[in-house]
Amino acid sequence: MSFNNKVRNTIRSQNSLVCVGLDVVPERIPDSIKKSSDPIFQFNKAIIDATKEYVIAYKPNLAFYEALGSEGWDILKKTVSYIPDGIIKIGDAKRGDIGSTAEQYAKGLWNLGFDAVTLNPYLGKDAIMPFIQDEDRGVFILCLTSNPSSMDFQKQKINGSPFYLKVAEKIEHWNEKGNCGLVAGATHGSELERIRKIAPTLPFLIPGIGAQGGDLTSVVLAGTDHLGEMAAINSSRGVLYASSGQNFAEEAGKVAHRLREEINYIRRKKRYRNQEISKNKDEGVIGS
Repeated sequence: MSFNNKVRNTIRSQNSLVCVGLDVVPERIPDSIKKSSDPIFQFNKAIIDATKEYVIAYKPNLAFYEALGSEGWDILKKTVSYIPDGIIKIGDAKRGDIGSTAEQYAKGLWNLGFDAVTLNPYLGKDAIMPFIQDEDRGVFILCLTSNPSSMDFQKQKINGSPFYLKVAEKIEHWNEKGNCGLVAGATHGSELERIRKIAPTLPFLIPGIGAQGGDLTSVVLAGTDHLGEMAAINSSRGVLYASSGQNFAEEAGKVAHRLREEINYIRRKKRYRNQEISKNKDEGVIGS
């Protein structure tokens, strides 16, 4: 099964588009577990246990573990192994190099147990190829990121078209094995719609809701496919730090559940709207 088919199946089995970013800051771990023998892993474990019913993916950002040295790598490996089968494991590494270096990056990330990774396409297809040899392993390639200075390069125009759309066109072309996706930030609602038109079936990894200010309604309407699927909408701080007390895991579960329900409500509205448009077209109300 191709990775992109796995994404769609997971969305349907979990009835969710929620992705939780496991970007743990040690200083923000609740005092109730700071003195445990393995506090970061115990925190991740509790978050996973509380939210696994409501999510399609977990996305550890490698920087938060690399910063801890060799201990961080051990925590990361244990965390990835603990994520249940049937939930997608995304390594947020943003790798982007060529040749033997890219091959070693790919080998290292797959050996950690990830199903998919994030990549930087700046060096072109050479940087992507080592990661997409196996159809069951996927990549989410940076297209339009959620940070304010994304406009420095990503929105520059080439022959009248912004660079980020050129990236989307390339990734659509590279998706020969059905395992390419895009990273498209939640802070760019109108641009999300333009990207989706170019890549109608690719899965989107969408960061930027919550603390970064992305509007959930516009993200779901613009970022999902015509069925209201093929998107992983990421929340990190909003879930991880829903509470700093002993009930941190319980509160994280409540936030993840609420986020899933809010997203699903918007998805239903989109599907209903699309059905009405299709019905009107069939009856000759539109375009007659």
